[in-house]
Amino acid sequence: MKLFSKVLIANRGEIAVRIIKACQEMRIKTVAVYSDVDSKAPHVQIADETVNLGDPTPSESYLNISKIIDAAESVGAEAIHPGYGFLAENPDFAQACEDSGIKFIGAKPEVIALMGDKIKAKKTMEKADVPVIPGYHGLRQDISTLVKEGKKIGFPLLVKATAGGGGKGMKIVHSEEYLEEAIESAKREAKSAFGNDSIFLEKYLDRPRHIEFQILADEHGNIVHLFERECSIQRRHQKIIEETPSPVMTPELRDRMGRAAVAAAKAVGYTNAGTIEFMVDGDLNFYFMEMNTRLQVEHPITEATTGIDIAKWQLRIAAGMELTLKQHELTQRGHAIECRIYAEDPSNGFLPSIGVLEKIEVPTGPNIRNDTGVETGMEITSYYDPLLSKLIVYGENRDDAIDKMIWALSRYVVLGVTTNIPFLRKVLEHKAFRKGDITTHFIENHFKNWTLSKDGLPVDALIALAVYDSMHPGREEVVRYKEADPHSPWRHAGRWRIGV
Repeated sequence: MKLFSKVLIANRGEIAVRIIKACQEMRIKTVAVYSDVDSKAPHVQIADETVNLGDPTPSESYLNISKIIDAAESVGAEAIHPGYGFLAENPDFAQACEDSGIKFIGAKPEVIALMGDKIKAKKTMEKADVPVIPGYHGLRQDISTLVKEGKKIGFPLLVKATAGGGGKGMKIVHSEEYLEEAIESAKREAKSAFGNDSIFLEKYLDRPRHIEFQILADEHGNIVHLFERECSIQRRHQKIIEETPSPVMTPELRDRMGRAAVAAAKAVGYTNAGTIEFMVDGDLNFYFMEMNTRLQVEHPITEATTGIDIAKWQLRIAAGMELTLKQHELTQRGHAIECRIYAEDPSNGFLPSIGVLEKIEVPTGPNIRNDTGVETGMEITSYYDPLLSKLIVYGENRDDAIDKMIWALSRYVVLGVTTNIPFLRKVLEHKAFRKGDITTHFIENHFKNWTLSKDGLPVDALIALAVYDSMHPGREEVVRYKEADPHSPWRHAGRWRIGV
């Protein structure tokens, strides 16, 4: 089989950079698409060709199917890689690619549609004997039926939007008196966010962990899993720290969950890279939650511990090549952790922070990787997700990886916007995290009212600020620095106002 000669990447930011580099290493020409505000972004600078999508509004740029198909056709791209987010799990986009004779690097349109419907997905998994959380996944959506079914399941109970994601349309109900109100509220949120007010009900698990399995499946019926990732550290139901292996995993549990993941993929005829998401309770019972039919944000930690380039395998599989990976030959070595670096304020409800990136300094060293799509001078706008980068470290064991990540975060400098770097470091330093005693409620339980320290500034920090100020006359910016080593000018995190 022959690889593609030219691939268009229908995305932006760090994932576009990641895919462009993978293509170029395989001698595949790349095409970047960009909106007006991304004209000088790194993914645009490193691509072999570029196409301007115009208006930065997502619906008029990265979410505009017709514009992206036209762009691919205009440059003669044979395939489109959707990255993640935007159109990555949109069956209409996958179908549009197919109708245009362009290879969609991902799952088939019908599989994306099936797995995007959480009720249908769970029913499919039940038929395949993959464990699912007890609950109501029926089609009757009237309030009285849902209340009746909720009472049967018992409390605590989880109300979730069928087409949901990112925590929207999700409610936890602890007693019968709040059930009807929660159902009505979830339906309103789901209708507003997804245009679909269908919901389902599930038993709420005790001490839940979010553990996912990476899979690769070719178009010849071969499927393997690349082990698990622990994704329980979340804010607003969105992951911020991931690691592999999971600190709770045993060889026996890994084998059972891995087999279930492969069975789930086989049940829907899955192809390309995907992720089977499980919830694991305090007694290590696991249940299918959903399937992400795309490349995951946290894929680098799997690459770090297995030595397998998942992005390259996506390209090979889409080109019709057969997997040469055999399950019994796959192994993991060491431990890897990923931290998502966001322009956001953890002490203010994790609200996004916009502004110009006045300065970025990235930690470097053995087994430290920083996947990013931004650089000094770029502006973080309100148009797109405020993810700045993904910082990945690899260690010989979990303690080593934690220590390395803390060190790396302490040397990651971002000036001009507020970031979550100090918060990530505090999470990693928490004794419960070090022990592996984590659940999806970790942030809520340990950092509910977290704020940055307001310690006084050391003399060397003031000197550094004076130098910075002299290089930016007439400007007044509120910036936030991170904590670092005891002798660093950036040691005391807090709001620093640079005067004129």
